[in-house]
Amino acid sequence: MAIKKQDLVKEIASRANAIDFWSFMHYLPDPVLKRMGKGISAYREILSDSHVGGCVRRRKAAVKGLEWRLTPTGNDKTDEILTALFDRLPLSQIINQVLDACLFGYQALEVMWQHQDGLWLPTAIEGKPQEWFVFDEENRLMLRTKENRFGQLLPEKKFLLATQQADYMNPYGRADLAMCFWAATFKKGGFKFWLEFMEKYGSPWLVGKHPRQSQPHEIEDLLDSMEQMLGTAVAAVPDDSSIAMLESASKGASSQVFDEFLRYCKSEIAIALLGQNQTTEAEANRASATAGLEVTLDIRNDDVAIVEAVFNLLLQWICELNFNVEILPRFELF
Repeated sequence: MAIKKQDLVKEIASRANAIDFWSFMHYLPDPVLKRMGKGISAYREILSDSHVGGCVRRRKAAVKGLEWRLTPTGNDKTDEILTALFDRLPLSQIINQVLDACLFGYQALEVMWQHQDGLWLPTAIEGKPQEWFVFDEENRLMLRTKENRFGQLLPEKKFLLATQQADYMNPYGRADLAMCFWAATFKKGGFKFWLEFMEKYGSPWLVGKHPRQSQPHEIEDLLDSMEQMLGTAVAAVPDDSSIAMLESASKGASSQVFDEFLRYCKSEIAIALLGQNQTTEAEANRASATAGLEVTLDIRNDDVAIVEAVFNLLLQWICELNFNVEILPRFELF
């Protein structure tokens, strides 16, 4: 069979030709969100959890604490302009927004350009909500508008895109918050039930004893005295009635179940976001803690690569608009 050269350069296995084209069209939902029928805003809700928020801050701080530099282009004047530009930009804030791609899978950032002294330079880079964007069948970023809820194509050199583990099947990337969503949700629910348990069984029970022939109003008076005793530790009861304090024999074991469950949820969250759970495991030793830190370092390096890729694309745009350089500069964190 003769080889058709046009078939060698043409993409054949595309969404436009695939039998399940419409299942991919416009929006590829996260599997967790798809089951719940919710949007990506559900992930923002769990960021208010103290443990999730703490792990996120620790993970971002590991990247923002690094130093940055630009590799030379071979032209001293160009290097000076680029270095001065990055000194003016709020890099810590921009990096913080770029790293949201690790949490939600993807993050679009709009670049605000300004013409200064004959040069087109970015004056601001702002992360925009993930809900505003979708990808088309060619994995191109599109903005959902009031006129077109399925999205419209964006102009070139206007939006930077940061993704984590995005591929052809899933251009939206993989969200780390998806891995700890249920742990954070159940942790919140378990904490609520733990509080209710403590209210019921944390304090000794007061048991009032009254004569069998007591009238209903006398029983009510005894209950009122017991209720007052809870707040004042003082009660007045007839001499033929009594109040005893009872301890629940099983409350310690029951409370331990809640404690272990909440610890498990915290451990799962830490593993999902930091790659280790040494901060939640009491029995962690020096060797296991060291191993945990090594895993965290690997995750930090992956986050660094995402940030560097975004800034390197921005540098490419700046050079294409303004400079004729033989060697493109690179943004590096170290």
